[in-house]
Amino acid sequence: MLLLGMAMAFFACQPDEFSLGSLLSKEDLEYSITQNADDPNMVILESQTPGFTPLWVTPTGRSTKLIDTLRFPFAGDYKFVYGVQSNGGFVQADTFNLSITTNNFNYVDDPLWTMLTGGVGQSKTWVLDLFTQDVAPNYSKYFVGPQYFWGTEDTWKSFHLLADGISREEVNAQLGIEDGWNWDADWAGNGSWLFGGEPAQDYGTMTFDLIDGPHLIVDHLASGIQESGTYTFDADAKTMRTTDATIVHPPALEGQVSDWTDITVLNLTENTLQLGVIRTEGDPAMLLFNFISKEYSDNWVAPDLPDPEPPYNGNANEDLTTATSTTKTWKIDLDIPYNWHGLDGTALNEVATTTSEGGFAFTTWTPPYDDAAFSAVSMTLTKEDDNGGTYKIKTLSNSYEGTYSVDENNNIDFGQPITFISGVGGWLTFGTTAENSLRIILSEKDALGNIEGIWFGQRSSEKDEYISLHMVPVSGGGEVDPLAVWKNALKGKTLVPDVNYFADWYSADWSGGWTSGLYPDDFESQSWFWTEEVYNACLASSISFYVDGDVLKADAIDNGTTKNGIIVDIDPENATLNFSEAPFTYTWIFTNNNEGKGPWLVGSRDGASLNNISEKGLYLGFYSKFDDTNTEVPIEITGFHMVIGN
Repeated sequence: MLLLGMAMAFFACQPDEFSLGSLLSKEDLEYSITQNADDPNMVILESQTPGFTPLWVTPTGRSTKLIDTLRFPFAGDYKFVYGVQSNGGFVQADTFNLSITTNNFNYVDDPLWTMLTGGVGQSKTWVLDLFTQDVAPNYSKYFVGPQYFWGTEDTWKSFHLLADGISREEVNAQLGIEDGWNWDADWAGNGSWLFGGEPAQDYGTMTFDLIDGPHLIVDHLASGIQESGTYTFDADAKTMRTTDATIVHPPALEGQVSDWTDITVLNLTENTLQLGVIRTEGDPAMLLFNFISKEYSDNWVAPDLPDPEPPYNGNANEDLTTATSTTKTWKIDLDIPYNWHGLDGTALNEVATTTSEGGFAFTTWTPPYDDAAFSAVSMTLTKEDDNGGTYKIKTLSNSYEGTYSVDENNNIDFGQPITFISGVGGWLTFGTTAENSLRIILSEKDALGNIEGIWFGQRSSEKDEYISLHMVPVSGGGEVDPLAVWKNALKGKTLVPDVNYFADWYSADWSGGWTSGLYPDDFESQSWFWTEEVYNACLASSISFYVDGDVLKADAIDNGTTKNGIIVDIDPENATLNFSEAPFTYTWIFTNNNEGKGPWLVGSRDGASLNNISEKGLYLGFYSKFDDTNTEVPIEITGFHMVIGN
């Protein structure tokens, strides 16, 4: 209370009016601008007004140094303005004019000056390495994208040590860098957000010159702003400072950088320029912008790259027939019977409507449709070995038989020309290529990885595209029995709890998860569900599936307790299993789900499916959390993992 009283008394004694202090006049300013006696192109600035922070405005930029040394390679008339920030405000002297009558090109004789500007008396124009796909198919002509991310302490030195093959850890240690890292973001994978959502387009040009001085002219084409200024380039320190102009950059990133004029040069060659500025909004980072010279860009020729590959990467021979059955029959999907695809598998037409009554159409045009011609097509393939087998194909007017083979590029060679449909709408025909083949463009799978459809592509001889037939599997003229698929996948399998990845918590689509890598001997960090007792129980547990008549059953060992004849109810539509008796009960991970009986969701985690249980195991789980605003929408799965055992 005594201290509080003293403080109140102190403030009570203060005057009611405040003063910013007196404002200096121009006559009070003291400074000197002199030329070096031995080198008149060297100009020394010295603030002689004591107690005040100077602000110099010079032909090469602004400075707040008490003493600063500037070097001008060119003769010419130069203007300087000196000012200080006083308590009363900013005061500025009259413009000081200085004529330099000599040239000193030693200041710009470093090869980097020539790479940047073209040399004394020359200019050089640079553009962001970002283009539309019709100009550069991969968006960039030299780099993989126009913008990379580096640490705030990275420099020319760290950049080039890394380029020489030195590890990042060794570079940081050698240079004493704490914030040193890098990510070379590619536009193809990150363009949707990299420039704040702005598209691939022409963002303009920037021209550095050494014509009677260092000048910078920038055309910010995306924002419609043109700038004309100057720059300084320290070829030793590999830094740059611009005045009245900023480097080309997307308008959406303007607010992320507080000073676009303070630049780190990380790399400069005859054709490439990489300039870094510090991001001050959000997590600190160096935004590295990748430029190429306009001359390089104008003379660039797209490399003769191999054709892009369709996205299909399955086992063609097994997908055509299945791993559990050697024969499969395919019919044309009447809802979406065909389309055109690019060489990369991208659909070239968006489907507008799909109905079984023949309402097939694209959003921009209506292609021909013939229900009779499409319905008549069937293709039955029988696998005989790992490379192919036999086929029987029926169309509206013909039938074909023969042997087929599948190559490493998923081309199916039928050994003869086959026409599946002909003259639909007067012009639409689909058949094998001149090499008697079709290519699998992509496959469609359900949540468990089962094949629901395949696009068979006929490579055009005139365009870089495929016309693609969409076919779905049937068996014996009818739909495949989904129960049989599940039974065939599970029967004969003995599974044991995975002690290396026992349980986890996923999003509702089986993505995410966070507990991997804790097992098997970490019984402390996650002891709320993983203990030594649970570990030992896993080692003493297993489940074996078999078919009894038409019923899928299982024999289980539950922590040493045998349970035989458990009936397994399959719900293919919802991809769940229900057990008549809980196979495992030794931890709440199991019993929280209807006392361990289910329904258990069969998960597609890590690419797991009914077709690869032997490699990926079996993920089972249940919805354990729902959306707060809509309790019918699940947002979390509690799951556990089993792998093939003895």
